Amino acid sequence: MRLSFAKNPSPMVVGVVRRRTVREAIAEIKNCTLHGADAIDLHISCLEKEFQNKKSIAEIVTASRLPILALHYDQDYEMNPLGSAEEERVALLLEAVEAGCSGIDMQGYTFDLYSKKNFREGFGAYSFTKDCPREIVLDPAVIQKQKELIGKVHAMGGEVLLSVHPMIPMDCGQVVELAKFLEQRGPDIIKIICRADTEEQLAESFATMIRLKKEIKTPIHYHCAGEVGKPSRIINPLLGGYLCFCNDGYHAGSNLEQPDLQIVRAIIDGYKRSR
Repeated sequence: MRLSFAKNPSPMVVGVVRRRTVREAIAEIKNCTLHGADAIDLHISCLEKEFQNKKSIAEIVTASRLPILALHYDQDYEMNPLGSAEEERVALLLEAVEAGCSGIDMQGYTFDLYSKKNFREGFGAYSFTKDCPREIVLDPAVIQKQKELIGKVHAMGGEVLLSVHPMIPMDCGQVVELAKFLEQRGPDIIKIICRADTEEQLAESFATMIRLKKEIKTPIHYHCAGEVGKPSRIINPLLGGYLCFCNDGYHAGSNLEQPDLQIVRAIIDGYKRSR
């Protein structure tokens, strides 16, 4: 039976796995499990090319007792861009669902690579488009293709996390409007990553998370990237965010801004016991 990534008590502690081989990925997932992870983020693009297939991904899924979300951010283990065509990238994500993964991370720029690093104007104005965010698509034709992909994954029995990484500061109103805009596509989870460059922007992220919890029906994750934004990775899940992305130790392929899994597990469990 396929495990659910989207229908669990929150906040979920998610172990991020960025490894080159099947054996390395399985070993890291076992360590994440031992150290208290609730789910796994598996970056399938970090696997060496020979392991980027349904058979290899199925080996990883079979060895895990945790729900696994498949990600393809078009980066290798060392975070170098791979230059994959969208059709190739999406096809591998669908193979991951066929292999038994709980679902996929569908990035906001899917089917519009220009929007990965740029903002495409000419399709209406919203408060969240003011400073030309990345990964946000307004084109109805692209949005329809994304909805069709979500429908296809659902028909396969999988779930979809719709993620956007605008990577600019946004105020509370902008983030809430963006979340409502994304929710219309029908994802199972929404993930929004902005940026905090000042303590005031960090404080704004806490108020934003509280409002998102009240106004968005879909499970939602929101935090701010950047050195100043690091506390939001842990505090926002305590305020109602669905996920907390963690490393079980650090290695060359790790996102060094993500917190340590065992520390986060202790914080969340301690917070729950004290309530």
